[in-house]
Parts: sequence; C-alpha cells; structure tokens
Amino acid sequence: MSSEVGAVAVLSDVHGVLPVLDAVLAEPDVVSADLVVVTGDHAAGPQPVEVLDRLRSLGERAVLVRGNADRELVDLARGGTTDIPDPVAPWAAAQLRPDDVALLAGLPHPVELTVRGFGRVVFCHGTPRDDEEVVLVDSSLERWADVLGGLDPDVTTVVMGHTHMPFVRLADRRLCVNPGSVGMPYGRAGGSWALLRDGQVELRHTPVDVEATVAAVAAGSTYPGAEEWAREYVTSANSDADALRAFGPRDGRPQPDLIREGIDQVIHDHLRTRPKMKGRLRQHGLTRRVDELMDGFGE
Repeated sequence: MSSEVGAVAVLSDVHGVLPVLDAVLAEPDVVSADLVVVTGDHAAGPQPVEVLDRLRSLGERAVLVRGNADRELVDLARGGTTDIPDPVAPWAAAQLRPDDVALLAGLPHPVELTVRGFGRVVFCHGTPRDDEEVVLVDSSLERWADVLGGLDPDVTTVVMGHTHMPFVRLADRRLCVNPGSVGMPYGRAGGSWALLRDGQVELRHTPVDVEATVAAVAAGSTYPGAEEWAREYVTSANSDADALRAFGPRDGRPQPDLIREGIDQVIHDHLRTRPKMKGRLRQHGLTRRVDELMDGFGE
C-alpha cells in the first residue's frame, strides 16, 4: 500500500483468543480506523480457526503481519517439528484448514505503510529484520541501533509485537511502539492495543470480565487444556516483571547471574589447582579474592 492512510489501530499477539479479540474489535476507535494492523502471532492458541475467520471478516481493512508463531504453525501443519514448549502449538496447527495454512504461509514480514502524521511506518513482529528477535522498553540504545540499522533514515516509526508488553519510546529520534498483546498479556489482563492517529500514538487497553473470558475460551475450544491455558494467559498470571526477566537475556544485555556464575567457576578452578591460595583467600575475603582473579584475567 503506497497511498497514505489515516488512523491505524494496531493489535498484536492474539494467540487464538477470540473473546478478547472481539472485545478489542468492538472498540469505537478500532471500528472507525482506516486499517487494523495485527503484528503477528495470530493463531497459536486455543481458538486458532475462529480467530483467523474473525480477522478475515475485516476484509481489506485488516493488514496481517507474520509472527514467529505463525511461521512455526505452518511448519507444524506441514509435518515439521518445533521446539515451542507450549503444547497448544502442535494442537493448533492440527486444527488449521488448508486455507488457514496458506494464509499464514503467505503473510509478509515486515510491512510498511505511509500513515498520516507519521510518514513511513514499519510494522513487524520481533524486529524489522527478524520475527523472533527481542527488543524491550529498556534495551540499550546500542541494541536499538543494531536491530533498526537496516531501515532507511526516513522511516520515522517502527511498530512491533512479540514481547506482549505495551510501550512507546524514542530510540535516537525514531519512535518505537509495542501495542502489547490481545490474547496473552503480561502484567495486566485485558486486550492491549495502540492507535496511530494524526501523528499521535495512544496505548489503549480494553478491559474484559476475566472469569467470563476464561469460561468462554474453555467452552469455545476443543483443546483439552483450554481452561488451564486461559487461566494462565488470559488472566495475565505472568507479570511484566516475569516477562522482562525472561526476555532480558535475549536482547544482548549483560546478565549479572551469569557473571557471578563465571566468577564462582574461576574461583573454584583456582582453588582446586592452587591449594596454598586457600589460606590467603580466607584472610583477605571476597573483595581481595575477586580483585586477584580480575588481575589474572588481564594477564
């Protein structure tokens, strides 16, 4: 699409949860938006076919972007394997009809649109170059520069999903937006989404009756673990802090626990190979011990 579009509602990570998708799509600003862009991971969940049918019903207003889970569902549906730990993925892949598989297989990544008030906007799942790559609200500027380095300078805005947590931030003058997740939110139950309109970004949240939604997912799915799955993910049992701890190692940041483990290993090896050092280390304590080992690293 090369022509300029007006208001864009951005959804992401529906993960096969129809009741929350329906609640978000019923929002007046979503209904009136020129386009509804969904930035990936549409169907890997307990109601995959129902969600794809609902997205199809939007017709040309819907712009679907490929997510890593969409790609993995296609692989599974075509007889492949995956290392996805959630057992709902193989089940969801088995439910897909041939036209569903074809739809997911043909999804683009990334997608670029010209949006009024923003100019060129790239919509992706993980990052523009990789649907599984992770960037977070607190990722370093160096990390952002790396993952966005392949974009033309006049791409003013990047909208991504994948990490299920909403944020808006600048990364060296480029506006970066994550609308959060519709079906698997971390930190706050309900459907998170974003509105791009007249050069302004609004993070939006659609509240739902959580218990009624869990019941609706369980009743509307043949997945054997549907209620348990919904109780974990629809209720946002996993907090944003949990998610940041889980995703953090994947954005290239130093990991304090790994540093400590490495120091412990070096200390262990030193003491094992140099028994006479034990007495000196007991006398001088942890600080002196680490200093001595750090000096050794510099040799």
